[in-house]
Amino acid sequence: MGRPKGGKNRKYPYEFKLKVVEDYLRNHLSLLETADKYGIVEKRIRDWMKLYNEGILKEGRKHRGNKFAAPHSSKSLTNEQRLELENLKLKTGNERLKKGYLARGGGASKEYVSIFDANTKSSKN
Repeated sequence: MGRPKGGKNRKYPYEFKLKVVEDYLRNHLSLLETADKYGIVEKRIRDWMKLYNEGILKEGRKHRGNKFAAPHSSKSLTNEQRLELENLKLKTGNERLKKGYLARGGGASKEYVSIFDANTKSSKN
């Protein structure tokens, strides 16, 4: 059974991964024994072993995030960053139009409406 919905992903430091892998190799334990000993699943150890053998076992990925998430609120945008943001907004708008959607409203109340629905008049008798 997996983790509960909404649960946090676990991130393990490099030292812990290395300790688990070396313990598995040095003491000739089974995957199940090692998993039980450290409270993790066998698949994770198997994945770490594969990375260890390839020489690329390391800490979890560092997420840089979306640099365009809220740059419009930043007052210190360079001219290049401002133009890049404007270009991204235009590209996004064009993609929506290609797919047949318009954005109505703004912020949290923004909704996407099909162009067909936006152009047809509803009849109220």
